[in-house]
Amino acid sequence: MRKLSSLLYKDILLLMRDKAGLLLLFLMPLSLVLIMTLLQDNTYRTLQENRIPLAILNKDNDSLGTIIIRELRSSKMFNVDVVKTEKNAEKKIREKVASGSYQLGLIIPDSSTFKIKQSVRKSVALAFAGLSKPKLKNSDSLHIMILIDPTTKESFKATIMSNLREFTQHVEYKITMNEINRELQRKLMSPDLDVTPDRLISYKEQFALTNKCNIMPNSVQHNVPAWTLFAIFFIVISLSTNMIKEREEGIFNRLLVMSCSYKIYLFAKMLTYLIVCIILFCLMLLMGVYILPLAGLPSLSIGHNIPALALIVISSSLAAISFGIAIGTIASSHQQAANFGSVSVVILAAIGGIWVPVFAMPHFLRTISILSPMNWGLEGFYDIFIRNQNFISVLFPSAQLIIFSILCLSIGIGYFNYHRKLK
Repeated sequence: MRKLSSLLYKDILLLMRDKAGLLLLFLMPLSLVLIMTLLQDNTYRTLQENRIPLAILNKDNDSLGTIIIRELRSSKMFNVDVVKTEKNAEKKIREKVASGSYQLGLIIPDSSTFKIKQSVRKSVALAFAGLSKPKLKNSDSLHIMILIDPTTKESFKATIMSNLREFTQHVEYKITMNEINRELQRKLMSPDLDVTPDRLISYKEQFALTNKCNIMPNSVQHNVPAWTLFAIFFIVISLSTNMIKEREEGIFNRLLVMSCSYKIYLFAKMLTYLIVCIILFCLMLLMGVYILPLAGLPSLSIGHNIPALALIVISSSLAAISFGIAIGTIASSHQQAANFGSVSVVILAAIGGIWVPVFAMPHFLRTISILSPMNWGLEGFYDIFIRNQNFISVLFPSAQLIIFSILCLSIGIGYFNYHRKLK
């Protein structure tokens, strides 16, 4: 225990000695979160090449539902999966969208096609009778429910909804004109007749949130956890270069000569940087809750699952620290550690969904995104900050991160033991 406390004291002194570096370690991630959240708050981007997973519950079972499914399937934007009409089907599709299995859910109500046909017949009859069309009541409209995965960023949601409305309105127009032609075949043609019915289909857009979730998804809820995770992993540069510096200055060899085992040395490193990661995370939360609202952004909602939050933070931090230890053990120079550490973290962030949502990536990148520890950590953070899930929901991503941590530590220790035998 005395050896461990001495090593902790030594590591903390090394961090405190480089005051400028320590300041940058905290200020740069905070600045990154602030800037990226401000940039993405009202930014709209287009989705052209990648199919978005969409589930449809077709209660209509007639022309409208059939044509909507066919049109969406023929598009290059949506990957359509039709959910069987059964008991609790609406609840199931809502849960699937809320959990992230689908990006969107579409619920077409009963008798939709019948309502459109009835509206057209009424409009034609009134037109031939020389009467004006009555104002359409809200109860006569079709309300197509559009469920949205709460983790969908605002910029992508706007484009998705625009395309979805365009598809369904095109279908409505097609069915309406077909019915008008049928009705007019039964009656005399008149060039002055206004037989086109009012817009019948409307949309109810909402996030697919479970009953227990009271957190409203927004740019802050998305960006703060995402860029906090990125900042935690960027600590690998500081950690790896710190280890190399100790080797170059002879501190590491002196510690080993003083009967300090390599495992205790690593444990002290992990504990020191775990404290740094937790402090960094707390600062991010404080900024999300108190600083971002001063810039006109929503306040961060932390939720009530503090144990789950603590678990995912600690497991993410351990994964980042172990990754840094592996780099610091294998790299032979500051330049190697800094270059490989920074580039690898950026790559893991890119394929992990930190910058661009996974569903918007090309198929190849979506496939390999599951290999990124940042993707696991991000899913865990989203479960807490957006889906407001319970402790059990973060067990799987946390287990993945801990396994990754053990793997990195094993690589570092194995590499150290191998080179020590060679000497």
